[in-house]
Amino acid sequence: MADRASGWFGGATPRVLAHRGLAVDAPENTMLAFAHAIALGVEYVETDVHATRDDVAVISHDPDLRRLAGRDERLRDLDLAAVKAVRLDHDQELPTLAEALDAFPDTRFNIDLKVPEAVVPAVEAIRRVGAERRVLLTSFDGGSRRRALRLLPGTATSASRSGVVGMMAAGLVPVPALRRRLLRLALRGCGAVQVPEAYGRVRIVTAERVAELTAIGVETHVWTVNAPLDMRRLVGLGVHGIVTDRADLAVIEVAGGSAEPL
Repeated sequence: MADRASGWFGGATPRVLAHRGLAVDAPENTMLAFAHAIALGVEYVETDVHATRDDVAVISHDPDLRRLAGRDERLRDLDLAAVKAVRLDHDQELPTLAEALDAFPDTRFNIDLKVPEAVVPAVEAIRRVGAERRVLLTSFDGGSRRRALRLLPGTATSASRSGVVGMMAAGLVPVPALRRRLLRLALRGCGAVQVPEAYGRVRIVTAERVAELTAIGVETHVWTVNAPLDMRRLVGLGVHGIVTDRADLAVIEVAGGSAEPL
């Protein structure tokens, strides 16, 4: 597990994680969206990484440009120059991971590796900027996450899909000592689980589960929470992080800030 006294986990809890920045008046996952969130005092940005044809890590949630730019092109089929030529609202572009890390040197980044091809380019970008201690690497795909951690040992990470499934299975075990042992095995090396509050009718986040995870040194971060009442309720359950599209609201409701919402 990554060093909790400094690095990514060194900030105060509960944490506000700006989901793709603050896209109230900016395209998501752009430098402007990140700047808007950081200007409010947010220390954590959640973002996503794909790879271009020439193996550069670029920030984007989607694998293609349809939703943001109205273009039927896949990022993996374009080189960096072509990606940079795409203009988004507010004259923004898709930044590279290295550009974002370099532009905001005091910000901690939660990086979702969306595809296996993004692993090596993302690792190279993190190394180039020297950001190993202020990033958390995650992926729904456990293989991608493990590969990234082999290349960046000691970097903070949260559980992949398989770890969350293992966590839920362990929760069914009635014997406390055995249950905690299975939890540790399922979440080995992970400093956090990042989950929705519920999946269908299955409740994932409960006060009891949060407390048990805390006892084994694992934080609970919940996504994607945009309503102030839900933010306060989840913090009341003991969660350590709120992943939100509305960082402007969360800095008031969760972090106790005084910034006015945009």
